[in-house]
Amino acid sequence: MPSSAQRAEELRRQIDHHNYLYYVEAKPEISDREFDRLLKELQDLEAAHPDLVTPDSPTQRVGGQPIEGFAIVKHRVPMLSIDNTYNADELREFDRRVRKLLPGEPVTYVVELKIDGVAISLIYEEGRFAVGATRGDGERGDDVTHNLKTIRGLPLRLRTKKLPRLFEARGEVYMTTQELARINRARTAKGLEPFANPRNSTAGSLKLLDPRQCAQRNLQLFAYSLGVVEGLTIKSQWEALEHLKEYGLPVNPHIAKFDSIDAMLEHITGWAERRHELPYETDGMVIKVNDFDQQRRLGYTSKAPRWVVAYKYEAEQALTRLLKIEVQVGKTGILTPVAHLEPVKLAGTTVARASLHNADEIARKDIRIGDTVLVEKAGEIIPYVIRSEPGARTGSEKAFHFPSKCPVCGAPVEREEGGAYFRCMGPACPAQLKERLRFFAHRNAMDIEGLGSAMVEQLVDTSLVKSIPDLYRMTLD
Repeated sequence: MPSSAQRAEELRRQIDHHNYLYYVEAKPEISDREFDRLLKELQDLEAAHPDLVTPDSPTQRVGGQPIEGFAIVKHRVPMLSIDNTYNADELREFDRRVRKLLPGEPVTYVVELKIDGVAISLIYEEGRFAVGATRGDGERGDDVTHNLKTIRGLPLRLRTKKLPRLFEARGEVYMTTQELARINRARTAKGLEPFANPRNSTAGSLKLLDPRQCAQRNLQLFAYSLGVVEGLTIKSQWEALEHLKEYGLPVNPHIAKFDSIDAMLEHITGWAERRHELPYETDGMVIKVNDFDQQRRLGYTSKAPRWVVAYKYEAEQALTRLLKIEVQVGKTGILTPVAHLEPVKLAGTTVARASLHNADEIARKDIRIGDTVLVEKAGEIIPYVIRSEPGARTGSEKAFHFPSKCPVCGAPVEREEGGAYFRCMGPACPAQLKERLRFFAHRNAMDIEGLGSAMVEQLVDTSLVKSIPDLYRMTLD
């Protein structure tokens, strides 16, 4: 029978293996329940034998206490920005510059999706994850190690027996569109402003002081390059990506190599629409010279490397007509204006509604009912109105005014002093009650099974529930 120490080590090995299969290979062998059972056994074993806990144990992903503030990390190699291109001509010009500086040499490019997230540096010392930092200003970033450890796909130790002394991986922390939608539903239920896009929510999550809160955001990671490496020789970007994956770091599967600019442009054009099928946001492609020796000889300008460039897709925008403005009442009584639009196709979806945020935004953009408006959905879960088109007005457009009475309960509506929001003052407003009940029943609150939106609507509309305590007074009769 194995000792406790041997069993703990075997459990760590199994958990790391299944994490690798799930997050790197996308080929899980066991169910989530079976994985949770392994993790629970390890947690119980380490609780009974605290001396068996190691810094890279899967149980140590979420720390017990919030940190007091963020330390500053100086990057050993600067995390530089890269130049952007916006059309085929600019990308061809990049190719011409590269080939001019490498006369007569064959050039291969590696093309990767440009993930819309937060750039990160991951330092491994003797194979163990030691420090993780944001890009910051390129020279220095914030130490967010405590939050990065909560990312299940990030290995706390490298999957290799021949450990490099120092290994720095770089990549992008991101949030899926589905996860952002979930978080925004919860924020809206609490009367909070929803996050505008996955990048903003990811950045905000990494800046949380309490890793337990960050762990609830379900952040994910793609590694895409190397920083400082000691004890290992790697000669190309393609080889670097293979090493990252071999070591257990998630690498985006949609990567390609090209010797021809024409074939590369065809590939990039093909992704313009296909990218909308992905579960995360991407706003372009990153094109890198594959050979590291060629990268070294190409060097840098004063701002960016000469061997890499981003190709940015145009934002998804469309003109449509604003049919009406509906006011929704939130949990705290805040009135939120929502634009109803003539349906228009954007970013692979049909958009018929868009956020107008608040009264100040409507006034600043001079948005009127009946206006032709420009709507955007680029990296946005919630489409929004960029501007109205005054030149397209016919004279039939109407200015919007917030109601003086709540559209749901008829109670007075008051504007916050010095603020941008209007609020229903009715203490018994059914709309507020519905939102409070949805929040109360949410799985992150009381987790009341069966009390979904449809049931909440029915209970309030039939006056069976007039307050949260009424939930506990109901009987089958």
